Amino acid sequence: MNIKILGPGCPACERLEQTVMAVLAELGLPAEVEHVRDMKNITALGVFGTPGLLTNDDVKAVGTLPTREALKKWLQEAAAPLT
Repeated sequence: MNIKILGPGCPACERLEQTVMAVLAELGLPAEVEHVRDMKNITALGVFGTPGLLTNDDVKAVGTLPTREALKKWLQEAAAPLT
């Protein structure tokens, strides 16, 4: 599973990355996590607000911090085709 956290390094973006890593550990899911900080690269992915989250190149969140429950659901769904 590939996860992209999009944001220039603001507190909300860092918090999203920390929460994603914690949820992955809690669920025991392997993932390649990339934090994209360059705004040009972020907009090239079709995201125009941060923080943003993509799982397997699917946009899941833009401009908001998703709940831990939403993250669990999205990460389990993204991992399902791979397990």
